[in-house]
Amino acid sequence: MSALTYVALGDSLTAGVGDPVGGAWRGWAALLAEGLGSTERPVAFRNLAVTGARTCDVLHRQLPAALTPRPGLVSVVVGVNDTLRSTFDVHAVAGRLDTVYRTLTGRGAVLLTACLPDPGAMLGLPGALGRPLARRQRAVNAVVHALSERYGALHLHAADEEWVADRTLWSADRLHPGERGHRVFAARCHALLAAEGLALGAPPGTEPELPPPTRSASLRWLATAGTGWVARRCTDLLPHLLALAAAEVRHGLRGTSGGLDVRTSHSVTAALAGLTHPRSAPLEAHP
Repeated sequence: MSALTYVALGDSLTAGVGDPVGGAWRGWAALLAEGLGSTERPVAFRNLAVTGARTCDVLHRQLPAALTPRPGLVSVVVGVNDTLRSTFDVHAVAGRLDTVYRTLTGRGAVLLTACLPDPGAMLGLPGALGRPLARRQRAVNAVVHALSERYGALHLHAADEEWVADRTLWSADRLHPGERGHRVFAARCHALLAAEGLALGAPPGTEPELPPPTRSASLRWLATAGTGWVARRCTDLLPHLLALAAAEVRHGLRGTSGGLDVRTSHSVTAALAGLTHPRSAPLEAHP
């Protein structure tokens, strides 16, 4: 049995932020890789994910590097950072992901994808601020659902309420999983692959092996790296988000808030319809 090459693409989630081991980030993809192989089929693992990456980074930087080792399995988990930019455009996100998925599956790779909770819910933003981000993440998730189905990807639904509500899965920044969260994510991906005969080793354990960061360590992170992260995002997003929040309030007062959801749904449908290729069935948006 020949070796399996697994390449992971994405942002800070896949880069392993929140799961520190030996002075570096490990993360769910590395944990998953450990459970894919057997003595008869070794696994070569490459993690190309980069903190802060958006769909454009995956398409233009990570995808070309991923094709070189001719991977048999590629995970693509990205999109949250797109929603945190004032330039968010679901049509552009759909086009990039379509190209990435089509290229990888066209080269014979098995594709692993996931949808994710919206960052506003994880940060506990108040309604008028949180709803625009939630709407954007639902749009990205709808695109990922539709394209995953189109290209036969193995898809993990990680946007469910249980995942969001369980605070033991999350690190101090409330945006990235802690060790337990990364382990649960990896175990759920392993189960998907095992059902298809693609994961031959033992699944990752779901309980942490290392003690969680102390409260003082978490506060230090939030006061240093965490503050820098927020400042960088706020410089770009905050003025735009405040405008979106003002629109939420206006629509709420008029009783027309539902129109914003309808508009987003129409945008997703239009974005997917524009991706129809010859000899392909039209795509449908899923909630």
